[in-house]
Amino acid sequence: MIVLPDDVDLPDRDAVLSQAIPFDRARWIRLLPDSTWWPTALEECPDVGRWPRVDRRAVFRIASQADTAEGRRRLLVAALVWGTGTKAQSVNRRARVFEHSSPADIDARLGEALDVLRARGAADAYWAFNNNQRVPYLGPAFFTKVLYFAGHDRAPASHHPVILDSVVSRALKANDAVDINWPENGWTTDQYRLYLDGVHEYAQARGVLPDQVEAALFSQGKQLP
Repeated sequence: MIVLPDDVDLPDRDAVLSQAIPFDRARWIRLLPDSTWWPTALEECPDVGRWPRVDRRAVFRIASQADTAEGRRRLLVAALVWGTGTKAQSVNRRARVFEHSSPADIDARLGEALDVLRARGAADAYWAFNNNQRVPYLGPAFFTKVLYFAGHDRAPASHHPVILDSVVSRALKANDAVDINWPENGWTTDQYRLYLDGVHEYAQARGVLPDQVEAALFSQGKQLP
């Protein structure tokens, strides 16, 4: 069981949706299978200083068009872009997804995993991405982002998909919400299910949406040494 403190400082939903990350369009375009994978909606993102910034709201708009193979490709890219930033090493690492699988294989696995999300919910979709629909170099920290944007606002099951990454995990440990053996990455499906249970129970008790709890944990985790 994951139990969070009663006094976690929760952002409002607008602040969550406005969480924006800078990105380097030219660097990404060079690393994609072809230019059609690039979400054209990212061209509308505002420049802040040197770089444009994409927020959660923009990725949700892209995810709303993920009912086709092309739409799912763009959702995948948008989720990777939002979760990565502008550092060359980070972008190159994320783009390894496209080096080690064919477009057809990515299409098939992404489509199957999102079908599972719609039919059976977030935990089963997590299992799919971690097992029979695994895409090499697309680990839980990023495929939970794909699941989140694809399903948080329209999940049919009792639990909305929620992002779980190493930053959130550090916050869970700092809050004594998990035991000392809880990993910072590579979570099992049972561990993800426990996380979903804890986040949803806390969100319900506080009268907020699950991603507001996740965003609060992420903010805490970023401040930890």
